[in-house]
Amino acid sequence: MTELFHFEPRPDTAIVCDFTGAPDTPGERFAEYGRLFGTALLSRERTAESVILTFRQDDGIADWVADLAAREAACCPFMRYQVVADGTEIRWETSGSTEMQPLLDEYYALFGEATTLSPDGLLGRLNARIVDRR
Repeated sequence: MTELFHFEPRPDTAIVCDFTGAPDTPGERFAEYGRLFGTALLSRERTAESVILTFRQDDGIADWVADLAAREAACCPFMRYQVVADGTEIRWETSGSTEMQPLLDEYYALFGEATTLSPDGLLGRLNARIVDRR
């Protein structure tokens, strides 16, 4: 396995998605998820502690997934992110503490709807689950 991206959560950060300084808007990011999933997503899985997305390892997909994970970590640094590749597949795992599990449940559900849910619908559902705990 080759690690493409790894980010450990910052425990002192607010549990809030923050697009300040992001190179894209929430709508653009959401549309990008839809394109990536439509192009290369093989499966999604919810474990006791994480959400795992598995992608085909076609040309450019590894860099695309690692870049997207890095942008997610910049916006939501309260989670753990890891992207690894094994030559045939790319695995992106997002995990969090016990208090993050309801958010990960929503994250998993939203990924199942990534090609049909609107950006406003996504943000509304995520905001209903995210609470600033600073």
